[in-house]
Amino acid sequence: MIRFDNISKRYPGGFEALSRVSFHLPRGKLAYLTGHSGAGKSTLLKLIALIERPSRGQIILDGVNLNNIRNKRIPQIRRNIGIIFQNHHLLYDRPVFDNVAMPLVIQGYRHRETRKRVRAALDQVGLLNKEKVDPITLSGGEQQRVGIARAIVHKPALLLADEPTGNLDPELSREIMELFARFNLFGTTVLIASHDLDLIKQMKFPTISLNKGMIESNDLLVPGSLGQAV
Repeated sequence: MIRFDNISKRYPGGFEALSRVSFHLPRGKLAYLTGHSGAGKSTLLKLIALIERPSRGQIILDGVNLNNIRNKRIPQIRRNIGIIFQNHHLLYDRPVFDNVAMPLVIQGYRHRETRKRVRAALDQVGLLNKEKVDPITLSGGEQQRVGIARAIVHKPALLLADEPTGNLDPELSREIMELFARFNLFGTTVLIASHDLDLIKQMKFPTISLNKGMIESNDLLVPGSLGQAV
């Protein structure tokens, strides 16, 4: 599903956020991305989502070489990706329903299908009774769930989460991580950047650890995996 082959990312001024990163996350798997603040976790996710471009190396996503994707095709690639941020990026002047519906509206779904999918997504995150509520009135954990519902409403093959539990207490953090595990159980590929090592150990999924932009350890590493199909 995701293959990084010797990826480096250097920013103007010479700072190298990632250096010679290689890994393979097979379709239908869940893995965690860990490392200190500034280790390159967010940069790695941005490369997958085509928010950033690599300086060197190749990224293969679902059989497609992202290096060859022109800017006009980026929205098409992103339709298969759900992205969840630590800071929810919700629209506080619109109710929960409208926030979750936004990806479907952008893609031109009809109202009946939009309503069906939004309600199903809210039901999955336990917020079906909050669709008319303003996000500002929700707790931090509920706001994060709205962000998750928005990310899954178009049924993406891949979920990327950048520190999704960073502002939550331990109990809520575990609930959010269990949600991701549930999505994975139904076949969604999931990659989660998180610094919460204690929680990650409890969840017992493979981990890729970054240190100063380089892979320090990789539970996904399989001999010959970079040559296998994704």
